[in-house]
Amino acid sequence: MSSETTGQTITVKTGDEPAAEAAAGPEKAGWKCPMGDRHVHREDLIKVWKECHEESFWYRALPLSLGSMAVTGGLLYKGIWNSSKRFGPFPKLAVAGVVGFAVGKASYVGTCRSKFQGLEGRPGSGPGHRSCHHVCEECQKKAPAAPAEEEKS
Repeated sequence: MSSETTGQTITVKTGDEPAAEAAAGPEKAGWKCPMGDRHVHREDLIKVWKECHEESFWYRALPLSLGSMAVTGGLLYKGIWNSSKRFGPFPKLAVAGVVGFAVGKASYVGTCRSKFQGLEGRPGSGPGHRSCHHVCEECQKKAPAAPAEEEKS
């Protein structure tokens, strides 16, 4: 047996293809329901993520860090706390700054969580892709009619 390539393309069409395309839904037919796309878009996530980082730094972490360092410096200056003989006041100031920074970042977690949850309620975003559950006039016009068998299952 030998096979030769003739360069011709043969296309075979059967009568089942239009029904299969209609059963696949509007997304397979080249049209996508605007309410069905509830996927979280990467740009929205990146925007909210950067916004959370910037706001938590400027509004919570930096002020708490500087405030705790100022209070620690004041306590060291007044003599309430003693500075280290070997390293001076720097270790206590550094620890106060790091603790203030960590507490500031941790205190902003709830605000960031609510911002991320706010993404889920909008069309065009959400925890994942969902199919179209509503029936509007535009969807009925653009979506091909599905066979009765497919609606039962």
